[in-house]
Amino acid sequence: MQNLQKMLPKFSIAMAVVFAVTIGYLLTRGNTVDVEARKISRSELVEAVYATGYVEAENIANLRAEFSGTVRAIGALEGQRVSKGQAIIVFDSVQPRLAVNEARAAVAEEMAAVRDNDLRLQRSRTLFQAGAISRQDFDAAERNSTESREALRQRQMQLKSREDDLKKLEVVAPFSGILTLQNVKEGDYVQSGTLVATVTDSSRYLVVVEVDELDVPRLRTGLKAVIAFDSMPEKRFGATVVRIVPQTDRVTKTSRVYLKLDDSVAAIQGGMTATANIVYNTKKGTLLVSKSSVFEEERQSYVWKVVKGKLKKQPIRTGDSDLVFIEVVKGLDAGDVVVTSPQENYRDGMEARIVKESSKKQL
Repeated sequence: MQNLQKMLPKFSIAMAVVFAVTIGYLLTRGNTVDVEARKISRSELVEAVYATGYVEAENIANLRAEFSGTVRAIGALEGQRVSKGQAIIVFDSVQPRLAVNEARAAVAEEMAAVRDNDLRLQRSRTLFQAGAISRQDFDAAERNSTESREALRQRQMQLKSREDDLKKLEVVAPFSGILTLQNVKEGDYVQSGTLVATVTDSSRYLVVVEVDELDVPRLRTGLKAVIAFDSMPEKRFGATVVRIVPQTDRVTKTSRVYLKLDDSVAAIQGGMTATANIVYNTKKGTLLVSKSSVFEEERQSYVWKVVKGKLKKQPIRTGDSDLVFIEVVKGLDAGDVVVTSPQENYRDGMEARIVKESSKKQL
């Protein structure tokens, strides 16, 4: 009995040790987590401004009726291709035709007056040379002839202007392209100034994006960009900044930036939605970690590093970033393995089983 009493304290201590080891095992080695991780390396950090916008043709012509009148003929329909100078809509209008007729009559009248005054001048010259009329009479005849010729010139200019107005009864394409608007039909009466057609140059498109006012100072013409269209989400296209509008919208706090596609894209059309990443800086040899790997606690950035199969909560200092990766200035080295999707239940010392490892930088 006494031997049993002596053994009990030792047995209790042993049980406590076993219990502590068991708890420790459960908290560490017994608590294995599956993690996704990647080995970090030095690479190129591309800093870019992200913006959204739309596609707009570089050349767009909105054509309006110059005179009120009735549509006499339709030369092209919406969606059809037109050539430069092609008549799209032809109007009938009394006013410009009457004006041309009146101007022609005025020219004919003035031409008759010129002929009469020329004959009078010739007679006056003969009589003046013969001494039959005074110098004053000859100068008057010469002045009337000159004034008549000037009046004829004015009448001819007016006739040309009226004939040019008559040509405006035809709405013609100023350049070759696609008729993206044509909203009248034969017999319609149209008031002057009404928008009747729009011609779009489908060979040259721009991408117009709205850039946050905080990012505008980073941009300049000539910068390269990568464009994605909602209609073709799997493809990327190169572009160049060609214009930056120096005006910030008071409501949206954005400025308009125009990007020209480096190559023509047959599948796009005006109005399509687009997104752009405008590259304003690149840093080579930068130690990068995915943004998803970084978490913050009390204003300190951390990552979970996998060291000898266990998790280690590693404080880091970060620098610049792009859309996917962030620069690590301090706390990690090339070759370190970092968890890409940290969880709240992770603890120091947990065993980590890497179930997926990524070493490629996403674009």
